[in-house]
Amino acid sequence: VQFTVARAGQKGYHHRTEINKKIYRLGDGYHTKEGKLITSNGSTEYDADEKPITPMGGFPHYGEVSNDFVMVKGCCVGPKKRVVTLRKSLLASFKKKQMEKIDLKFIDTA
Repeated sequence: VQFTVARAGQKGYHHRTEINKKIYRLGDGYHTKEGKLITSNGSTEYDADEKPITPMGGFPHYGEVSNDFVMVKGCCVGPKKRVVTLRKSLLASFKKKQMEKIDLKFIDTA
């Protein structure tokens, strides 16, 4: 059997697809600006505090987020470190809920 053929027990891996996920935020990882390390990637315009996106103690079974990240509404199925491929949707959605602009006021990292 060729390696490209879906085998028994791998059906979830080969057929895991979701459409029209809402993207809340594209965030920068830790970076340097004018020779200074910037770690405040979890703040919004309305937040007074500068804080990282990683909650206190880190994410369970993942750790600290120090690279670029995407904040998505809902969930992404699969293990925590599995690569997720995003692409432009082939089915354009014109629902009011999908078209409204997102304005994050607070990100809870407690």
